[in-house]
Amino acid sequence: MFYTLPENLEWIEVAPGNRRAVLSERPELMLVAFRFEEGGISPLHSHPNSQVSYVAEGTFDVTIDGETVRLGPGSSFIVAPHLVHGVVAVTQGLLIDTFNPRRDDFLRKQ
Repeated sequence: MFYTLPENLEWIEVAPGNRRAVLSERPELMLVAFRFEEGGISPLHSHPNSQVSYVAEGTFDVTIDGETVRLGPGSSFIVAPHLVHGVVAVTQGLLIDTFNPRRDDFLRKQ
C-alpha cells in the first residue's frame, strides 16, 4: 500500500536520502511526513519533544536509547523526550511522525 500525500507539500532535505514535509501543526502538536530513499538515515539525535512514529511504507532499523529493532509497515514506536534515537531506511519508506509540543525548528526555512 502506498500513501497519497498532498501534492503541494514543501519538502525539505534533512540529510542525503531523507526529506520531510510538515502536514499540520499547532503549538501543542505537529504531524510530519519523512520520505526516505533506501539507505537514507535520520542520524542519532535527541530533542525535548515527545514523538510517536508510524511506519507507513518500507522497512527501518530504529534505534532508541541504544537498542535497535527492525520495523515494517504498520509498526509504530514512541520516543520519550531527550532519548537519543535515529533510523536507517533498509528499503525506501515513509514515516509519519507526531511531536508534542510542535517542533518549531521544523517551521523555519532551511
